[in-house]
Amino acid sequence: MSNFLFAIDEKAEAVLVSASPKGSTQIKFIERIARKQNEVLFQAVVTLTCMAKSADLDEKIFKAMDKVCQLLYGK
Repeated sequence: MSNFLFAIDEKAEAVLVSASPKGSTQIKFIERIARKQNEVLFQAVVTLTCMAKSADLDEKIFKAMDKVCQLLYGK
């Protein structure tokens, strides 16, 4: 089973989706999703990215937001 990894391309306004099999250090690019294709996912990943940059990162909340992104992408 893979964990999806998300990043924002601010210039292109897109979500970059990659995957990494559990226990692996390899990352495989899956797709690029334009903001206009999935605004909800885009905003969720923006929030996740902001949380990751926070000096006082709350790991429990971060993991919950990552789960939201995983669910939104899987839908």
